[in-house]
Amino acid sequence: MKDTKISDSVIYIGADDKTLDLFESQYVIPNGVSYNSYLILDEKVTVMDTVDARATDEWLQNLDTALNGKKVDYLVVSHMEPDHAANVATLIEKFPELQVIGNAKTFNMIAQFFDLDLSGRSIIVKEGDTISLGTHTLQFFMAPMVHWPEVMVTYEQSEKILFSADGFGKFGALDTEEDWAEEARRYYLNIVGKYGMQVQALLKKASALDIQMICPLHGPILKENLGYYIEKYNTWSSYEPEEDGVLIAYASIHGNTRKAAELLKKDLEEKGAKNVVLTDLSRDDMSKALADAFRFTKLVVACATYDGGLFPCMEDFLHHLKAKNYQKRTVALIENGSWAPMAAKQMKAFFETLKNISICENVITVKSTVKPETEVALASLADTLLA
Repeated sequence: MKDTKISDSVIYIGADDKTLDLFESQYVIPNGVSYNSYLILDEKVTVMDTVDARATDEWLQNLDTALNGKKVDYLVVSHMEPDHAANVATLIEKFPELQVIGNAKTFNMIAQFFDLDLSGRSIIVKEGDTISLGTHTLQFFMAPMVHWPEVMVTYEQSEKILFSADGFGKFGALDTEEDWAEEARRYYLNIVGKYGMQVQALLKKASALDIQMICPLHGPILKENLGYYIEKYNTWSSYEPEEDGVLIAYASIHGNTRKAAELLKKDLEEKGAKNVVLTDLSRDDMSKALADAFRFTKLVVACATYDGGLFPCMEDFLHHLKAKNYQKRTVALIENGSWAPMAAKQMKAFFETLKNISICENVITVKSTVKPETEVALASLADTLLA
């Protein structure tokens, strides 16, 4: 995935970061992340976004090498989040005569992040506006709330390149060899997932363009089979499942709720289920659990009662589901309690607040430990989930 060749006139100048442990201080990134920035060499030399402050030195070196003595005329700011815009002031200081291109909301945010006087040096663009660089022409499309209000994407008309901001991004440094969908799914659903309607609006705009390459702000440059990536985004942003399958997410204190979850997984697989994923909400990565919940058609939540409510990691999981607009799924409930099981009632009430959720009627209650009658009930639930 380290292929960063775009064209003779459009140069990748971004940088990998393998030293960051948590993206946005919450998402584990075992293979790091890339901060993508691009340079267009033309009559008007243009930088497409900057990078995180953690990568400033490498980015400046890449920029100087690609410029080979030229000066920068324009900086296009697609997104003001600090992992992309931390070096706006750095570039302006390096090239005092450059002009900054953004929309009205962009410049409001620049003033919040930096103490800069951009009088006479700002170019405000609106939906569909174009700017000629010489042989290249940039066309701008607003993408509000994908996933900040100032976001815009840029289409370069001559080489048919979409600079897609955070759209089509993924976790993982560019030298990481891994399946694109796995980490792109986790990236999209956790970061952009709340804003499916806005992503759908952007995809509609993109469908009218002849796109031959997608250059995102994170992850690899997409050059082939673009329909695959666009279809993934269409599925994710419309909240449809990607494939038939079951995620069993459990919150277990002493292991008894875990045992019920494991038995259900075994039952499902013995009855022919092909995709059954088990996740321990106390220990496994929450962002992966959320991504799998959206990936599959069915979700089983198994939770111990704790202080008359839900075990905290289950509460956290449910909070993440609601925040990202979880919907259009079938949900089954398993609860455990030694004297007053309350988890199923509270989880059911939660899922009833979400859109288009079908809740299985056969709720399973474990009283402390799994008994023979519990095993019978789990087998019956497996049948219901596979019906």
